[in-house]
Amino acid sequence: MEKKKFYINLGSQEISQIKYDNNEEFVIHATEDEVRILRDKMDDMYNADYRAFFRAHVPIMPYHNDSSNDDYDIGITEAFQMIYDLGDENTKKHIDSMGVLSDGHE
Repeated sequence: MEKKKFYINLGSQEISQIKYDNNEEFVIHATEDEVRILRDKMDDMYNADYRAFFRAHVPIMPYHNDSSNDDYDIGITEAFQMIYDLGDENTKKHIDSMGVLSDGHE
């Protein structure tokens, strides 16, 4: 499959082939299948975040025992790894500078 250029904004969970406004946080070159996998990871993050929102309103459930927070953390780490792997040089440098990946990309 042919790789195409995509603009990624993790904050808004946006994936686009069109550069618009602030969606150029990260640039990747990916196939449609790879983008679909990244979209699934972002959807999982959204769902985990949504569950964590409701957990936050239950005072008897401590944060450190909340699987939805763990799910979100896993999802965002996997998304960063995938963006790093598919990213252009600027994207890789940006992620390296953030120090969010602990497997030698720092």
